[in-house]
Amino acid sequence: MEKWRRLLLVLALFLAFFSARSQSFIGVNYGQVADNLPPPSATASLLQSTTISKLRLYGADPAIIRSLSGTNISLVLGVPNSDIPSLAADPSAAASWATANVLSYVPATSISLVAVGNEALDSGDAALASQLLPAMRNLRSALAASGVKVSTVHTMSVLAHSEPPSSGAFRPELSADLTGILGFLRDTGSPFMINPYPFFAYRSDPRPETLAFCLFQPNPGRFDAGSRLMYTNMFDAQVDAVRSALNGLGFPEVEIVVAETGWPYRGDPDEVGTTVENAGAFTGNLVAHLRSMVGTPLMPGRSVDTYIFALYDEDLKPGPTSERSFGLYRADQTMNYDAGLVKSASSSYTSPSPPAGTTGLTPPAGRCVPGATPDRSADGRSTQPEAQCHSPDAVGSRAADGADRLFCLSVALTLLL
Repeated sequence: MEKWRRLLLVLALFLAFFSARSQSFIGVNYGQVADNLPPPSATASLLQSTTISKLRLYGADPAIIRSLSGTNISLVLGVPNSDIPSLAADPSAAASWATANVLSYVPATSISLVAVGNEALDSGDAALASQLLPAMRNLRSALAASGVKVSTVHTMSVLAHSEPPSSGAFRPELSADLTGILGFLRDTGSPFMINPYPFFAYRSDPRPETLAFCLFQPNPGRFDAGSRLMYTNMFDAQVDAVRSALNGLGFPEVEIVVAETGWPYRGDPDEVGTTVENAGAFTGNLVAHLRSMVGTPLMPGRSVDTYIFALYDEDLKPGPTSERSFGLYRADQTMNYDAGLVKSASSSYTSPSPPAGTTGLTPPAGRCVPGATPDRSADGRSTQPEAQCHSPDAVGSRAADGADRLFCLSVALTLLL
């Protein structure tokens, strides 16, 4: 009995130790459509008190870039859609942008990727869509020696089909542009960036079983007859629909990065599901799901790099109340809810008790429509200056981290048994 008590203690310490470490696959979006945000130095301190290891900006704010110098937090910067034409037309403009916003700060500040434009393919501007790839190429040439990757961010509406996940396919009218972009991503080892939002899928199908499926809570599961795989949550279903679309277009080697996903904790009276309890359940269970390294049914055994939307509430964003209520934190750096991201041993930030039912990862599933892709502007990010994200060596680092865990656990068991 004493041996089992010691074993349980070691396992508890083991899990606590690794949950307090920064997670290479968990990032957060830093929107700045607000007039009350804390100074960059305070944000840098806040981030270092959490297990968040990546920060995505919708621009290239020099104060924020400088504030993260010497930290282990990796940045993704954004090029505004308005800059795409000049970068596409003139390599020297791309070189100037790279020098001013990236090369002047690395390696003191870690910058892993630059996103050229935000949702440009779905902007409704055919000229902008045609200029996207040339702009990416010119910026890549300017950044090649630095090792910083170049990509762009898409909404889920680039898919024509996503239900079931095995039927995932891109919209035919986007195939030509996407084929060129995906060839560039494959050749440069850069990720395909996508914004899956289970919240918007629930909004289009607000049944209780849909909510459970979207929140990673217990549900019957959804069987994909095409792949013969069972899905237990909307996030995995949406990500695997993207994987199927990439495979179908002939790009199985291109990695996926979730550039945005989140759940608002507050909304207008007619906005279903916008509660603190639901936001805490979604984000907390998402974090636990990523940490489990279970992966998705089509991509088992590893976690997709995921950027949570968002770090702070943005009080100047237009639209319904939910658009101003995605923040993990308020502007005064107190939590809106606890998503399990704070380093318990080092954080000086106090948080309210998590809402009932928001802790832990519970097997989910349900009758939800992964194909209920968000409206083009439903993810509400078109008002941002734009951006992107991902660390290209994350797969290797995850494998090493997993090996470290197994080694430590094996040593502990050897000592006890």
